[in-house]
Amino acid sequence: MSKGVLENLYHVAIAVNSIDEVERIYETALGLKVAHREVVEDQKVKTSMLLPEKGGSAIELLEPLSPDSPISKFLEKRGEGIHHICFAVDDIELALERLKAEGIKLIDETPRVGAYNSKVAFIHPKAMNGVLIELAELSEEE
Repeated sequence: MSKGVLENLYHVAIAVNSIDEVERIYETALGLKVAHREVVEDQKVKTSMLLPEKGGSAIELLEPLSPDSPISKFLEKRGEGIHHICFAVDDIELALERLKAEGIKLIDETPRVGAYNSKVAFIHPKAMNGVLIELAELSEEE
């Protein structure tokens, strides 16, 4: 039964200038493997999901596709580094209703389609002590 609760830490997203370069570093140094690459046109970003060999939480690399991408703006302001933390939820609509009822400031009051055909929404960093939190209801394909 869906409860709109966090299931697990899904991934940590890192803004990078070059996915190709960083993938090689993470594969060599940490033994992570590229599980999936995708372009998310509406966010103007290329993504790469890297997974540990034995499963667990992933690292998602985010590379901007244009100067007006949100990731370009992040890189200009802060440089390469952690962009957000993503938690998987069993029912994103229910999770957002619960957060709104608690008075938590949201960036997305309704979910949108994210990478890997998941439903995603972001909690405003001001509500989370400066950390951008993404919630993702993973698709059955994931």
